[in-house]
Amino acid sequence: MRRRPTLLAALTLTAAAATMLSACGSSVDSSGQGEDKAARADTGSDPSTSPTANLPVEVDRPEITLPADVTYKFEWDETGDPAQDAVLHDAEQRIRAVDMAIAEQDPLHKAYRFYSEGEAAAGSEKYIQDFVDHKARTTGLTRYYGESVNVRDDGTAALAYCEDQSKSFNKFIQTGKTEVTSATKDSYVAYAGTLRKNSKGVWVTERLVSERGSTKCHP
Repeated sequence: MRRRPTLLAALTLTAAAATMLSACGSSVDSSGQGEDKAARADTGSDPSTSPTANLPVEVDRPEITLPADVTYKFEWDETGDPAQDAVLHDAEQRIRAVDMAIAEQDPLHKAYRFYSEGEAAAGSEKYIQDFVDHKARTTGLTRYYGESVNVRDDGTAALAYCEDQSKSFNKFIQTGKTEVTSATKDSYVAYAGTLRKNSKGVWVTERLVSERGSTKCHP
């Protein structure tokens, strides 16, 4: 059982999203506490490559905690542009928040809804519910790379990136069993999303589409 292909079918990639995904380049959605030790959300990430500068310090953001075996490698570089770096940071937090909701088996978890609205939030709710129905959560290392950010004058942003799921799997909560599978082309997923800066200064994801097995994301 592959982590996302089994528990969540890939979304249809629209023509508009395809245009956004082309920005990823050739190197280059939606996303069991038990006895697992909870860890801070930055576990497994390289802080030097996680864009965190120039964020609104006054925002009361939800604390994100994850099981120790849920780790990430974000290969998203700081751009030097405050708005672009804020978009990347809040998109990263949304990804973590979805995995926390899965770990806590809560399809309506307030953390991921802090970072997403509309279609994106509805897609995440359905995605999380699939894990709840299977009494499963995520485990392992997930890598994110090949990002492309375009901040518009109207307070919205387009974000495209790739995800490598080859080292992340399903873990069943009741048995503790991890379903380890071999990597295939479907382990690599291209995403395209639209974000909007809300009144709190948070970049919330409003729309997210994905293409599993995209050639843009193959290693």
